[in-house]
Amino acid sequence: MHHKTFRLFLLALSFWTVSQGIFAQDKQFTQFYASPLTLNPALTGAFEGRYRVSSIYRDQWGSVLDEPFQSYAVAGDFRFTPRKKRVVEDAIGLGLVFDNDRIGVLDFNTTQIGLSLAYHKSLNADNDQYLSAGLQAGITQRNLNYASLRFHDQFDGVNGYTGATQEDLPGNNFAYLDLSLGINYTAKLGKRSNLFAGVSYHHFNQPVIAFDRTELVTGERLLPRYSAQFAANMPIGSRSTRVSFLPRVLVSSQGTHLQTNAGTNFRFALGEFRTSAFHLGSWLRPVRSEQRFNLDAAVVLVGFELNNVLFGMSYDLNLQALNARQRQGAFEISIAYLGSFESEGIACPKF
Repeated sequence: MHHKTFRLFLLALSFWTVSQGIFAQDKQFTQFYASPLTLNPALTGAFEGRYRVSSIYRDQWGSVLDEPFQSYAVAGDFRFTPRKKRVVEDAIGLGLVFDNDRIGVLDFNTTQIGLSLAYHKSLNADNDQYLSAGLQAGITQRNLNYASLRFHDQFDGVNGYTGATQEDLPGNNFAYLDLSLGINYTAKLGKRSNLFAGVSYHHFNQPVIAFDRTELVTGERLLPRYSAQFAANMPIGSRSTRVSFLPRVLVSSQGTHLQTNAGTNFRFALGEFRTSAFHLGSWLRPVRSEQRFNLDAAVVLVGFELNNVLFGMSYDLNLQALNARQRQGAFEISIAYLGSFESEGIACPKF
């Protein structure tokens, strides 16, 4: 059997086993704050402006697979003020997100469209502290192309997998309802610093994710995912400094899996009015699986702000690679546009 064909067969067989009997794990974006609607529904409308359009793309294991794992998300959200001329400025956030996760070697796609709603409650007359609560309802579709799979009974012993399989395969396409909620706290600390902290609860309805839906057994529901996020924006030095310190922490738990992203970005303001900036950051991602901890990846990020446009690039260096000499990793690129920018409100975390 050709080595490459055999490797694809093992990948397909492994995936088939996982998809039938083990809880699936969610996709993850390294630039998690660049995709706020997939991070926490309470971040819907949590920004300095009236509307925001954002997108993010992730390419993983491109050096190993001819068709690497790919994920992307596109979102738009709006911020409304319920009543004008009030001392306390509450706000409502409404958003729509579309995301896709694809395993190319198997032509397996998970696609979701979700609607998010959040309420941002001002906690004082200065409107420098907000407590937000959000809910997201989405329809997720999963599809697997059986033509991309190869089974043992298809091998003709000479030319490859040319025969027909006798496997009893279930339907290759289904959809389910997915519900998530979250809360988030934001505060201004003085005139130049900001603090952000939130928690989210994804898939609380635990939808069925099995392709074969005739004989459901334990292990075929999507486990809920719990996550906690923390971020801050703190200038370094005197009032004239152009450098800010932006620590970022995300802790996410799903079943027996625990993942942490911890590190920091540095923001270097540019221009006379400091409306543009350069970002440079790095962090680590330790993970726990089946009660075992290891350091999964080291990350580096470069970003640019140009008035109300934000652009970011990051690379994950996988420290637990399939082949240590190849050093497989993941590349991400993100872009966001903030419309009707307002510089007075509570800032939102970036990247």
